[in-house]
Amino acid sequence: MKRFEWYKELTSGGYGATLAAFLVLLFLAMVIGISAGRYYIEPADVVKILAAPFMTLEQTWPDQAASIIYSLRLPRVIAAMMIGAALALSGTAYQSVFKNPLVAPDMLGVSSGACVGAAVCILLGLNQAGIQIGAFVGGLAAVSCAVAIPKIIGKNSIVMLVLSGIIVGGLTSSILGIIKYLADADTQLPAITYWQLGSLTNVVWDNIFYNGIPIVLCIVFMLLIRWRLNILTLSEEEVHMLGRNSGWLRYAVILCATILTACSVCISGTVGWIGLVIPHFSRMLVGPDNQRMLPLSVILGALFLLVIDTLSRASISSEIPLSILTGLVGAPFYFYLLLRQRLDLS
Repeated sequence: MKRFEWYKELTSGGYGATLAAFLVLLFLAMVIGISAGRYYIEPADVVKILAAPFMTLEQTWPDQAASIIYSLRLPRVIAAMMIGAALALSGTAYQSVFKNPLVAPDMLGVSSGACVGAAVCILLGLNQAGIQIGAFVGGLAAVSCAVAIPKIIGKNSIVMLVLSGIIVGGLTSSILGIIKYLADADTQLPAITYWQLGSLTNVVWDNIFYNGIPIVLCIVFMLLIRWRLNILTLSEEEVHMLGRNSGWLRYAVILCATILTACSVCISGTVGWIGLVIPHFSRMLVGPDNQRMLPLSVILGALFLLVIDTLSRASISSEIPLSILTGLVGAPFYFYLLLRQRLDLS
């Protein structure tokens, strides 16, 4: 097999076979993620415990294993898959809207705005639910400001929207710096820093329920209109020649991508690289067609963060923040993608 051509072998069986292969890998990663940890559970017992509510099985596993799975590991695994899928889909959507493969989900400042909202709530001493609400409000407020700036200036364009995102991102970063300066160094500052690095340690079923509903609704909506996202990759002249209006679609996609990112940050804090790397990998496997790329991005994003989270809590005795591992894995992989594109063009 030629160098850098392995992905063609993977997709030679067709798009459906590619999806099926990664779905199988996702299921295997889910079983391994549930079984791994300080209290190891046999993968066969994991499958039996998960299947027990739906069929009659003889109990061959200890009661403690079932309790650990349903109270601790299953919600964390579901959260990892949900957040990975949401961030990957958000990144794919942003790259289509801005016609730029270097765009990430925090382009309009949603992640930094969510961090500011969470940091303010930590500074005020609110509980976990209050922190998540603050993060969601902060993310939406940041994007609202980024969208409002071009309207105030009177120049609605993609370039102006990107510049507005840079302005909002810089402002929120400064505000976050002030909050960290005012925070208590022994209690509040470590909590804010840990939030910025990302973690699924405190995930419970309530987090999945309240934040999962808007995530699932936005994912379903984006998948239903994925064929329309191809319109956003065209120039304005080409869109008008087709008799289409991409204005409402662009803002609908931005709104859904923002909600996906904000809800994800509410659960896990800031997790980088997923929305940048996964869309590139999906594009490499199935091409730039959003009808094929979006479903694959959802699966790959879920698989990637699930593997990262399993490594973060099972590799060493103390848990590693998610953004550290996603950076260590994502940066070299992104370099590989750029190198492959350069070799393909040469």
